[in-house]
Amino acid sequence: MMEQPMEDRLCGKVSSACGVNNYNLRDIFTWRLLKTILMGQVLSLLICGTAVSCQFLAELKVETPMFQSFLNYALLLLTYTTILCVHKGDRNILQILRHKWWKYLVMGLADVEANYAVVKAYQFTTLTSIQLLDCFVIPVLMLLSWFFMKTRYKLVHYVSVTVCLLGVGAMVGADILAERDRGSTRDVLLGDVLLGDTLVLLSAGLYAVSNLCQEHTVKNLSRVEFLGMMGLFGTVISGVQLAVLESHAVSAVEWSLSTVMLFAVYTLCMFALYSFMPVVVRMTSATAVNLSLLTADLFSLFCGLFLFHYKFSLLYIISFVVITVGFIMFNVVPTSLALPENEAEEAADGAAESSLDLLQAEDAPGNEAGISVDVYG
Repeated sequence: MMEQPMEDRLCGKVSSACGVNNYNLRDIFTWRLLKTILMGQVLSLLICGTAVSCQFLAELKVETPMFQSFLNYALLLLTYTTILCVHKGDRNILQILRHKWWKYLVMGLADVEANYAVVKAYQFTTLTSIQLLDCFVIPVLMLLSWFFMKTRYKLVHYVSVTVCLLGVGAMVGADILAERDRGSTRDVLLGDVLLGDTLVLLSAGLYAVSNLCQEHTVKNLSRVEFLGMMGLFGTVISGVQLAVLESHAVSAVEWSLSTVMLFAVYTLCMFALYSFMPVVVRMTSATAVNLSLLTADLFSLFCGLFLFHYKFSLLYIISFVVITVGFIMFNVVPTSLALPENEAEEAADGAAESSLDLLQAEDAPGNEAGISVDVYG
């Protein structure tokens, strides 16, 4: 008679460790999850808009990645940094700079250099390598979240990340079969490929730092403060780098209506991405957002079918489905936070006292409510 409860208890412990409980479809496919998926795909579409505009600019022989980043940061500066200037008290820009200027300097430096490194990598390595290696941001971000945000993941989260990366592998396989990488597999030296791959890995690490700072800021402070400081320090850093590295490239641009329109599309898409992403990060986490952004390359591929005459492959659809399933798996089970030792002891003591009070209330005379507490060892 005791074997069944023991088995149930063992299954319960395994399910808890894995993060899997008795969910039904109504518990899984909630409106919050649907909204998270839709908002994540909006972010992917915005990234697709930046990729398509960059592709057209490249065909016009315009290679000014830092100038494009500078336009985005300058627009953030004009919008959100201005808002911080009119705030009063602790939310004023002077108070923020007085106490936290070095933190936002690190955040801005990481973001600017991450954008520059990944764009620069296209000159040295292949598209396939970049698609594979830029996924490195997800495990790095999970590791940083574990140490600095005290986020604790369950087994289902690691499985879901693996599923998403398998979807990326299917996408890369489709690229190889469609020979989409042929244009970038020019005669390159091994040293150049290693340099390009190193730049991608460096970019992934810097993006992880930037995204972790973003998650901490928007969840504990405010979205406007994050965007205002990103606009301020991003404009200064990218402006200096632009003057040093790209002044000749910008002066050599042959300006036309189409060129101006492409710059405008890129800047507006990036501005919308930076403005909208903190909203999604606050709802979920930086890791979840990066998982949803894995579909951005797929949207770019779908646009390329019509705009750049890419070859279609069924693996593109399969990879999209696999990535979406992995993203849903990651968001169905919430992550947890590790409490400091003293807080954990207080929480345990509080739980024990509450259980004792309930048991005493059950045994008290006149208790007709029939309160019962299950206490598991």
